[in-house]
Amino acid sequence: MSYHIPSHLHDLPIYRKALDIFSLSRRISEYFSYDLSDLHHDGSEKTGIYFTGDIVQQSISLAPEIAKAEEARFSDRKYKHVASLSRLTNLLYHTSYRLERSHSHGKDYLPILRRELRKFKKLQRNWLLTL
Repeated sequence: MSYHIPSHLHDLPIYRKALDIFSLSRRISEYFSYDLSDLHHDGSEKTGIYFTGDIVQQSISLAPEIAKAEEARFSDRKYKHVASLSRLTNLLYHTSYRLERSHSHGKDYLPILRRELRKFKKLQRNWLLTL
């Protein structure tokens, strides 16, 4: 789905933070994928490999939801996208904890992601007041 990105979005701190979270989660995913791509001794896959894709998929959806909320004309549509943004943020938190339980050396990077998500939630609360 392609849509027009308004020029003022790049000035919004929440939008920039969403893009930062996406790039951070993509790098974390790449690091985890390398560690978790090998198989168990019995030939089965490591389940943590799926969580690496989840954090990328969830984080890539943050910025478009902000754009959709900004473009929406009616308040019920705006708050629908805000609610979706909140769910995505909570899912990212949950997925980061699930990844932390996997056996990988990349666990040290997940607190960084969660710290960025906490900053994002603060920005989200302030941004919600401006809608």
